Amino acid sequence: MTQVVVSAKCPKRHVITNKPSLRGQENLKRRVNQTSRERSFSRALPTCVALTIAACLWFNLNAAAFAQRNTQRKAQQNTKRQPQRNPIHLDVVAKPDGEWRAYGRDGGGERYSPLTQINRDNVKNLKVAWSYRTGAADVKGRSAKNAAFEATPILVDGTLYLCTPFNRVIALDPATGTEKWTYDPKIDLTHGYSEMTSRGVSTWADRRTAKRRIYVATIDARLIALEATTGEPCKDFGQDGQVDLTRDIRLVDRGDYQVTSPPAVIGDLLIVGSSMGDNRGVELERGVVRAYDTRTGKLAWSWDPIPKAADDPASKTWQGDSAMRTGAANAWSIISVDPESNLVFVPTGSPSPDFYGGERKGNNEYANSVVALRASTGKVVWHFQVVHHDLWDYDVASQPMLINVKRNGRSIPAVAVGTKIGHLFILYRVTGKPLFPVEERPVPRSNIPGEEASPTQPFPTLPRAIVPQKLTEEDAWGLTPADRDACRQIIKSARSEGLFTPPSLEGTIVFPGNAGGMNWSGMSYDPKRGLLITNTNRVATLVKLIPREDYNKLRASGEGSRFKGEFARQTGTPYAMYREHLRGPTGAPCNPPPWGALTAVDLATGAVRWEVPLGTIPQLGMFPKSSEWGSLNLGGSAVTAGGLVFIAAAMDTYLRAFDVETGKELWKAELPASAQAAPMTYEVGGKQYLVICAGGHGKLGTKMGDYVVAFAL
Repeated sequence: MTQVVVSAKCPKRHVITNKPSLRGQENLKRRVNQTSRERSFSRALPTCVALTIAACLWFNLNAAAFAQRNTQRKAQQNTKRQPQRNPIHLDVVAKPDGEWRAYGRDGGGERYSPLTQINRDNVKNLKVAWSYRTGAADVKGRSAKNAAFEATPILVDGTLYLCTPFNRVIALDPATGTEKWTYDPKIDLTHGYSEMTSRGVSTWADRRTAKRRIYVATIDARLIALEATTGEPCKDFGQDGQVDLTRDIRLVDRGDYQVTSPPAVIGDLLIVGSSMGDNRGVELERGVVRAYDTRTGKLAWSWDPIPKAADDPASKTWQGDSAMRTGAANAWSIISVDPESNLVFVPTGSPSPDFYGGERKGNNEYANSVVALRASTGKVVWHFQVVHHDLWDYDVASQPMLINVKRNGRSIPAVAVGTKIGHLFILYRVTGKPLFPVEERPVPRSNIPGEEASPTQPFPTLPRAIVPQKLTEEDAWGLTPADRDACRQIIKSARSEGLFTPPSLEGTIVFPGNAGGMNWSGMSYDPKRGLLITNTNRVATLVKLIPREDYNKLRASGEGSRFKGEFARQTGTPYAMYREHLRGPTGAPCNPPPWGALTAVDLATGAVRWEVPLGTIPQLGMFPKSSEWGSLNLGGSAVTAGGLVFIAAAMDTYLRAFDVETGKELWKAELPASAQAAPMTYEVGGKQYLVICAGGHGKLGTKMGDYVVAFAL
């Protein structure tokens, strides 16, 4: 059953003006304007409890090399190569200045707005223009407590569209926040789901009829098409407006196969990936990427990131029959598109399971990669792997960002690939070749019988790593001397040989942990200044492999319940897995702060321009230096031609504005709930608005709510 509600009025809408208002509206305005499943971790981040650090925390381009005659000649040849062009409709790529037509504003995720009404001189005058409540805070269900409001609204044709963690789609008047219509797909919340979130919706306009549609992909694996003006399902799409995404999927666990990111739109195709519950076993659902016709919902093509065909060049990187048995390698994050070159850029994750690869020996291409597919056919054009034979849950979690960078006076189309490791790869968009040198460097070997870790891994020479990548006992940190001593002992007793130290029986320090580095929060880019902006996490994880017999005994005895982290069974392997954030007795992280930061990278040189701590952890606010420690964060940034970077993301309840050239904080406003989402901006009626979804994050343990808040001068 589905339900559509069309209304001119919403009882939960609040419009704040200079006129007298309701007490609840005044309270909200005052607050805003002030300066189990066995897995408790997810592919987006580990489950966090907020105290004790919240019971959880936490490219100088080598000019000489490029000046060399051979390299320069190759670069010049590459830049002269023209990508295959296709007469593809550019609806999402077209970027009218005042609109925000896709999750990352455009299909390439640049997250840059040319609007300048709000700028560095007047940002201090931003006030709440309106706020709206979605009603999600009142939803009850088995997984509702883990809901995360990660949506970024889109603005097109004078309407703001967004969705809740439960995939309820909402259309609002962008100037007032007045509700136009809602659509409820009726997710069955009596079931358990690995993730309870949706990062937004997508849109497409039919050139034949001039009618627009809104698309949402759901946490119960449906693809739904709605009429943009009414919210009614498009009856000619799929079956009564929806497509079952579980069709032809090797479904293992119903609640562990989902979609949490908006479909990508290119031409008349919708590109959809999938999200999966981690570490259940070897033979899981496969991360097939599929393209559907925007009008009919008919399948156009599908591509499996785990190669089955023997003539696929990637098949040689999978030993034996492992490519037939292994699952995952899925694209759960945001997919990018470039209609002008007829390319789709897919960020893939790790094959199953994450922490033991003895059943999938080899480099495991196309997993942990950015893969460029021909949009019209789904065929691989090129791929670039950021981690060989992943053993650390180092998915490509960030949307591949399509940008243009300056080289010898030329503008070169590029793809920026941010990673959980803190590596930033800048690739030539047409071929996937690095624009800054990348080296294969030796890394630690595995001491686990049956495991064959890759002897080398790719390291960009520029930019430098955006986060620390090694933690020794001398680095141990603590709120107290006792904390520091305890952390030293933990680190001393575990394997901690730097980045890519494989999991072990004694325990391995994985730093950065699976929350990043860079996560789905992604990046934004100022094309005028050539600055890439990204927010990162800097928290270590302790990972142990447990022999199967010992794991079974632990479960039978109930002893596992006294541990604070996550157990995963990894069925089909000799080992289960246990992991937890590395922290001392008080709960504070064992690695030095900042635990979250905002960084600007100059892509002309590869140098870091500036870096500042991002946010605070409310439970540590009593410590004098806590404002310098940063916070675990989820939710991206937006950058504007007004010289500003807007971001929330931290565990506190603030939306902040930073000077894009210096990193200086210029403004902040308190929100009614935490905002683990990326802001967006648009212009209607001659006024620029800044909008953020503030609903908290159940697994992160931040302040919950169901607010959409708009600011204006």
